[in-house]
Amino acid sequence: MATAAYEPRIVAFFCNWCTYTASDLAGTARLAYEPNAPVIRVMCSGRVDPQFVLKALEEGADGVLIGGCHPGDCHYQEGNYKALRRFRLLKRVLAQFGVEDERVRLEWISASEGDRVQHVINEMTKQLRALGSFQHNPAGARQTTRAAAPVLVEQGLRS
Repeated sequence: MATAAYEPRIVAFFCNWCTYTASDLAGTARLAYEPNAPVIRVMCSGRVDPQFVLKALEEGADGVLIGGCHPGDCHYQEGNYKALRRFRLLKRVLAQFGVEDERVRLEWISASEGDRVQHVINEMTKQLRALGSFQHNPAGARQTTRAAAPVLVEQGLRS
């Protein structure tokens, strides 16, 4: 019996006003991109709590993609700057626990950049295929993400 090829699972949190609209544009323009990233629409990338990223990884995602408006174009004025601050701290915490840098990604994609959604999802899928599954040891993945949660509180990323 042949073993199925590994396909990474990506959870994508997309800003309603820009990146989600761009993904819709990519679909209506029939731009082909990997089906590995179901999209969760959030009103703003600044609303993506770092705990959401940890939970996605804990529940089986191999990577997380956060998409928001370009800096200065946020519909909530500074939401994307908040997302960037959180993202930088989250990446530092994840690195302390040995989570590869490519597993969590933040991208600024405007509503008119459907081709960029296609490129980013295809590129991230390719990178995660090369890395392999984050869940190669599910108990270890859960332990890593659970251990990171208190550090987020300590860093002021979580209340």
